[in-house]
Amino acid sequence: MENSSRYFENKECQYFPCHKGLADFNCLFCYCPLYLRETCPGNPKYFETNGKRTKDCSDCTFPHRLENYDKIMQILGE
Repeated sequence: MENSSRYFENKECQYFPCHKGLADFNCLFCYCPLYLRETCPGNPKYFETNGKRTKDCSDCTFPHRLENYDKIMQILGE
């Protein structure tokens, strides 16, 4: 897919791909804009250390899937 305002792939990134299993990998939301939200449509895991709850998104590919751009923009607009 061609880079655009809805899609960007950076194959030269030292971390590319940061998640496995996607044919077209959208790097536009490299740092997920939904990370600080308590609920998100991805599949985060939570763990607790010293009484602090931490969100682990290392297995989540939601923001990197092409078809989720509109959903992310909708959530951010709420």
